[in-house]
Amino acid sequence: MRAVGIQARSAVPSTTDPLTPIWRPSPNFGPRRDGLTPSLIVIHYTAMQSAAAALERLCDPVHEVSAHYLIGSDGTLWQLVREEDRAWHAGAGSWCKKTDINSRSIGIELDNAGNHPFSEPQMTTLEQLLGQIKARWSVKPSGVIGHSDMAPGRKSDPGPRFDWSRLEHQSIASTIGFNKDPKDEQFHTFRTLARNAGYTADVDDEALLAAVRLRFRPWANGPLESADFEPFGSSTNLG
Repeated sequence: MRAVGIQARSAVPSTTDPLTPIWRPSPNFGPRRDGLTPSLIVIHYTAMQSAAAALERLCDPVHEVSAHYLIGSDGTLWQLVREEDRAWHAGAGSWCKKTDINSRSIGIELDNAGNHPFSEPQMTTLEQLLGQIKARWSVKPSGVIGHSDMAPGRKSDPGPRFDWSRLEHQSIASTIGFNKDPKDEQFHTFRTLARNAGYTADVDDEALLAAVRLRFRPWANGPLESADFEPFGSSTNLG
C-alpha cells in the first residue's frame, strides 16, 4: 500500500538505452497538463557549488524545484523525474507563443556556476542524452533551447560560456542564420523577427536583445546593431 503523501509512479524507469542514468528520484513533479507531451528540451546551469549540492536542492520538497536530468562536470548523469512526468524547472515564460513550458518540455541541469566553460565529459554526455530524448519524443532542433530563451530577463542560463555552436554543427540545435544586411534595423523589426523565431515572452526590448545575444552573440554588448539580425536568417523561422 502506498503511504499518504508519497507520489505514485516513483519506481526506477525501465530503459534499454546505452546511456543509463543514475536514478535519484525527486518528489517535485506532477502530471503533464492537458495531455501535453515533450516538444522542447530546456537546458539550464545549476549555479551551485557542486553536483551533490544541486541534487540535494532538486530533491528537496521545500524548494519545489526539479529537473528530469542533472549532468555533473565529470559527465555523470542522474535522472530525477521520469520523462513522462512534469518536472518543475522552467517556471514562467513562453516559447513560440506557448506557455506552461514545464508541461511541454524536458529539463536538463548542468553542473556549472555559469562563469566557466562546460567540460568535455559533460558536453559529451549532454550530446548523447539530447540525441536519445529527441528520438524518443521527435523533438526538432528548434525545440532545444536555453532557459534564457523562454524566460528573457528573468533567467540567463545556460549562459554565455555554453557552446551552442557545438550543438548546431551536429544539427542538435538550430543553426544561426545569415541575414547580414537587414533592410530595416529598427527595434520593432528585430522584435518581429525574434518572435517569429520563438522569442514570444512579454519582455522589454533590453531583455529581448540580451536573450538573443546570450544564445547567438554572447560577446556582444551595447545598442542594437546589424549583426543582431543575423541569427534570424532570410526565412525568419528558427522556431
